[in-house]
This record gives sequence, C-alpha cells and structure tokens, in this order.
Amino acid sequence: MVFLNKYLLDSPSLRLDAPLFVTFFQCALTAALCLGLSLGAACGAPCAGLPSLRLDPKVSRSVLPLSAVFIGMVTSNNLCLKHVGVAFYNVGRSLTTVFNVLLSYLLLKQTTSLYALLACGVIIGGFWLGVDQEGAEGTLSWTGIFFGILASLCVSLNAIYTKKVLPVVDGSIWRLTFYNNINACVLFFPLMVLLGEFRTLYHFDKLGSPSFWGVMTLGGVFGFAIGYVTGLQIKFTSPLTHNVSGTAKACAQTVLAVIYFEETKSFLWWTSNLMVLGGSFAYTWVKGLEMRKVQEDPNVKSGERNETGV
Repeated sequence: MVFLNKYLLDSPSLRLDAPLFVTFFQCALTAALCLGLSLGAACGAPCAGLPSLRLDPKVSRSVLPLSAVFIGMVTSNNLCLKHVGVAFYNVGRSLTTVFNVLLSYLLLKQTTSLYALLACGVIIGGFWLGVDQEGAEGTLSWTGIFFGILASLCVSLNAIYTKKVLPVVDGSIWRLTFYNNINACVLFFPLMVLLGEFRTLYHFDKLGSPSFWGVMTLGGVFGFAIGYVTGLQIKFTSPLTHNVSGTAKACAQTVLAVIYFEETKSFLWWTSNLMVLGGSFAYTWVKGLEMRKVQEDPNVKSGERNETGV
C-alpha cells in the first residue's frame, strides 16, 4: 500500500496533487466493502458470521473522536510519504513509541521506567541521525519531517482511542471499521472543498483512465485489509504490540524500497534505521517485562495496570 500511495501522491507521470482525495477514496471504498461483505454474509455468502451493518447516528457520534484522530493519521501519513522517499518513510514517522510514553504520562498519569526512557532516547537519536543523513544526501524535506512527526502522534492516539471506542460497537472491529470510515468520508468532504482539490480533479487529465482507477481501487482494497487487521490486532493485544509489529514491517519496507528504487545509502543512514528499530524493540522488551511483573504481583491494584499497553 505504501508503494501504491507513493505512486498516487508523488508520481511524475501521474502529477496528481490531491492527497486528501486519494485518502477519501480509500476510506469510501473501505466503507463500501464493509457494507457489501456484510450484505453478502446476510445472504449466506462464505463470509457468514459477520455482523449486520446499519448506520446508527448515536454510535457514529460516539466513534467521532476516533474518526478525527484517524483522519489526522491517514492524512499526515500520506503527506509525509508525498514529501519523503519510501526508504526514509520509516524513520520519518518513527516517534510513535516516544509519543506513547508522553501520552501515557499526560493522559493517564503513568510514569515510565528509566530503561524504557533510554530506549526512547535511542529512537530519538536514530530519528535525528536519519534527518542529518537525508540532509547530507540533499533529499531532506522539512515538510515531510513535520508530517512524519504529526503522523507519529496520530498513530499513537489512534491506537489508544481504538481501544477505548471498541465497547461502543460491542467489540466488533467490523462495525468500528465501517463507522470510522463513514465518519472520515463526511469529514474529508469539506476539507477537500476548502483546499480546492475538486478543482484539481476537474483539470486532472487522467480522471477517465481505467489504469488510474485500477491503482486507486487496489490501494483502497489494501487500505481496507490493513485497517481491519490493525483493529483486530489492537483488540486482542495492545496498542504497544501493534506499534512494534508496525516497526518490524517498516524494516522490511525500508530494505525493499532501497532495492526497488536502486538507491545507495551511507553507513550512517543505515545506522539511523538500526537505532530506530533497535530502540523500538528494546522498549517493547522492557515494557513486556514490566507488564508481566505487574500481572504477577498480587499487591498491585488492577486499576494501576496499564490497560492501553503504553
């Protein structure tokens, strides 16, 4: 999906400057797929067992805070990707774990151990080393860095809000995905009007191209799959586990991007990636030990446990 979005957002052959429309289409397709598969299940299709979907305004309002964070996350992710290379995309939005620690303190009043803070320090060091190396190679975009930091914040908030909003939809990731994307489509529409993206689309010379809509549709299908699996993972594990698996995915993504685009990176550039990945896994290991200790200690009150996994 990242490679497809990079093509849609920043391809010289496509020349489409409408990042919100790309994201809006993927959200609309996700909502349509949810509804279509739900109707198929009701008719006895192989996807039987999926809950029936109907739009309840009360539930939609309850999911709205998550939808606002979700819009910030997908938009800032795409804008970061638009301004940086796929290979640097991992480092550019690598501060999610750091924001997890910060938000757990600000929102939940939970402190973090020294070892976990040291792991966050390694991540921040890797981030700044990566920024320095991108600057040395002449490919640094401060706009991309800004949106990467914003994306990191929104990814962290999205994981926490997903965990909190799930009870509103009876724990159903299917219903949450449907409501979240419906809300996102409604919220995206005025933003696209405000930023003049409909005017951009009107003058876009490939608007009637089947290949363009084929790539858009494929990106939407991937977006649907990723959104569903992400929510499922957060439901059965924790936001922390989701962020760590995302880091592992980013490692493979970085290597593939360097190979695919035939890029040559310096030793320090690779070091920055290793610092980000190493710091993220070290943080996970430390938090895993701490959470296990809390669960095994009968003197710790259940209310003191970290229910969000951050």
